[in-house]
Amino acid sequence: MRTSHIFCPLHTQRGFAALVLVIASAAASPALAQNSTQVQTDAIVLRPLSFFKVNDLDFGSIIASGTAGTVRIAPDGTRTRTGGATIVGNDGEPARFAGLGTPNRQVNISLGANSIFITGPGTRMRVRDFEIGSTPTAILSTTPTRFTIATAIGNYNFPVGATLEVGANQTPGDYAGTFTITLNYL
Repeated sequence: MRTSHIFCPLHTQRGFAALVLVIASAAASPALAQNSTQVQTDAIVLRPLSFFKVNDLDFGSIIASGTAGTVRIAPDGTRTRTGGATIVGNDGEPARFAGLGTPNRQVNISLGANSIFITGPGTRMRVRDFEIGSTPTAILSTTPTRFTIATAIGNYNFPVGATLEVGANQTPGDYAGTFTITLNYL
């Protein structure tokens, strides 16, 4: 049995960066200044029985009010709210994981804790109800949930969403924490 652990940072706000690349025609006038830029390229070569984080769980931008509320990010990326929490924009996203096993191999997936706290400039906020984007979706917990790798070559990927409890009059700022997800190949 092989075990992998992923520590996945959580964020409640995310900055955006944009890169614009302009390509000039080869027949450009010699009077134009020549500019160049370097762009990073990444590749991941999977090894058998691997497991890695593709992206972090991000609840996006939220406005708190005088009433407590929640923000839920579903495995499909849908954000919903309750109570006094207001969602701003579309900048949230579920965590995403990927790996390589073997076709029809069973795996157990579990969490290090059923809920965690994220911290920032104000009162810490609880994150709970971690949900995996399987068919059907399932709540993850410290008790392993068993899945079967269904692809012909054994590769897989899955998203994980959760619910954030936003306190009444929550202090504005960035809040972060980590959760642990464990995958055991059987």
